[in-house]
Amino acid sequence: MADNLAEQSGNLVRSYKGYDPRVILFYFIIALLLATLASGLAYQQFIKADEYHERERMQSQRRILVPGPRGNIYDREGRLLVGNRPRFAVVLYLDELRPEFRREYIRIRKNYRATGDKDIPSPGQMERIARATVVQRYLDEVNTLLGRDEQVDSRDLSNHFVRELLLPYTLIDDLAPEDYARLLESLPVASPLQVYTSSTRYYPYGPAAAHTLGYVGINSDIEAEDFPGDDLRTFKLKGSIGRDGLEKVFDADLQGEPGGTIFRVDPSGFRINPPLERRQPVQGRNLVTSLDIDLQRAAEAKLREFNTPGAAVAMDVHTGEVLVMASVPDYDLGSFSPRLSFAASKDIEARQAWANRAIGSAYPPGSTFKILSSIAALRNGAIEIDQPICDCRGVLHQHGRRFVCYNGRGVHGEVLLSEAISSSCDIYFYEAGWRTSAEKLAAEGRRFHLDGPTGIELPYETGRMVMPDNAWKVENIGMKWFPGDTANMAIGQGFVLTTPLAMAAFTASVARGEVHTKPTLVHRPDAPVQKSESIGLTPEQRAALIKGMVDCTTVGTARVLTNIAGLRVPGVQIAGKTGTAQIPGNKNVAWFICFAPAEKPEIAIAVAIEGDTAGEEFGGGLYAAPVASRILQEYFRKKNAPAAAPAFRVN
Repeated sequence: MADNLAEQSGNLVRSYKGYDPRVILFYFIIALLLATLASGLAYQQFIKADEYHERERMQSQRRILVPGPRGNIYDREGRLLVGNRPRFAVVLYLDELRPEFRREYIRIRKNYRATGDKDIPSPGQMERIARATVVQRYLDEVNTLLGRDEQVDSRDLSNHFVRELLLPYTLIDDLAPEDYARLLESLPVASPLQVYTSSTRYYPYGPAAAHTLGYVGINSDIEAEDFPGDDLRTFKLKGSIGRDGLEKVFDADLQGEPGGTIFRVDPSGFRINPPLERRQPVQGRNLVTSLDIDLQRAAEAKLREFNTPGAAVAMDVHTGEVLVMASVPDYDLGSFSPRLSFAASKDIEARQAWANRAIGSAYPPGSTFKILSSIAALRNGAIEIDQPICDCRGVLHQHGRRFVCYNGRGVHGEVLLSEAISSSCDIYFYEAGWRTSAEKLAAEGRRFHLDGPTGIELPYETGRMVMPDNAWKVENIGMKWFPGDTANMAIGQGFVLTTPLAMAAFTASVARGEVHTKPTLVHRPDAPVQKSESIGLTPEQRAALIKGMVDCTTVGTARVLTNIAGLRVPGVQIAGKTGTAQIPGNKNVAWFICFAPAEKPEIAIAVAIEGDTAGEEFGGGLYAAPVASRILQEYFRKKNAPAAAPAFRVN
């Protein structure tokens, strides 16, 4: 028994190991899981904190961009040609109507349930009904004040609510000033219903210089440089962008700098005031053009008298600054503000008034080209100023063809260069062209830069100017050059094409005794005198050329400038050249180029008028020359008038 007790006692004091491997493994797993959890929490808390903060920022903040007003456009004397006028609209800030939307929703839902109607609209539909009802209630306030009966467009309202909640919702746009004043006096300051003021383009002179100034269109994608929040959901008020003319070319300068506001929003998208950041919009830079609005309007008024398409360009002989760029038919720029209606667009199209014919229409220059033919012939020794080269009998048989003198005056006999220019004797210039050659005529045209665009600061200048020769004809027509082509080219017919602007630049170059004038529409008070290669004539040759042009306006094909009192420019000697060119479709173009004063040139002009009356004398002289006369009359009237202070200083 004692042995049994001893054995039992030994069992009682048996020792066990202090750890169990399975338990330790469990502890290790628990520790690993806790470490993983702690690491995950630390990663989310410290490493991912910036990312979550950024997500929260993007979800809770919204950015609104407001376009800056466009810069103004002035004429050379500081008179406003294009500005901005206020545009008034009645708007409603929807994000301030949350309580009213909710109350109206509850009321509508109760009414539907009270009827027992099983066809109850969905919650989304009831919300849209509630919003339209509340907005119409505010619109009725405006209707009462203005005596109107406007109705809410529920679909437009829903689209605005979903896409542009933070932007004011427009109830009535483009208010009359008297309606604006009435609302401004009547609406409470704290009302969500407000009068919103924006700007739209304003044209004090209506259609004047319409093609040159150009117009703007709606810009729905304004951008604000250096304003934070590029990654935020952004709402943009509509701005404007240049679509034609100077508005298009100088759009980057005229564009204002947009302003912006950043708001916090609640989960429903409604704003929380005050804003987190705000920047005011800034007006764009002003543009001072070279145009003289007095001369511009005078030219346009005279062009319209003929009720046919035409263009006139006048420029400063020394600087190349364009004083006039007129094209008719034209359109009223005011019809583009705030936007062009479909009816107005169709009217412009029907009248073929979109085209700026001063830079976009390439015409045969007709007998105005004889000035260039004269220069080419003199420089190449083909003619002499004191020797006749033919005996004009009205008709010439040469190279197996019959060539006619089309100037409308019949027989000229033996004439010298000056007489051939003033009377525009075609037969003289046929012979001069043959003696000179087509290649040399074309080379002279290229020397005067008549073979391509002038590069003026306007869009859509045509590239159809042609200064042809044998190589050009073979490539473009597929036929070789004939003597008849040279004869036509010498009198500005055949394949030669140019624009009124290019001919005005050519005329300014001849007036300076040089070969290139680069036109510009930007006025610079200290603009330098342009310099280019010399015309290459001796003093005697140039004097004979100018004498022929002066005689053209006194006893020649443009003698109406002297014979008709209403067309005279008192005390000013004008050097000019008429022309009438035939174009396909049984149409003519009446031309006149000139510069004045002839002895010390200041202004150069080119006029081209489309018509259907044949005869050089009765074309360029009767139609185009009076337009140039009207421009010159206004130019010298202003020059001789007492000096007046500028309209205002343009910064």
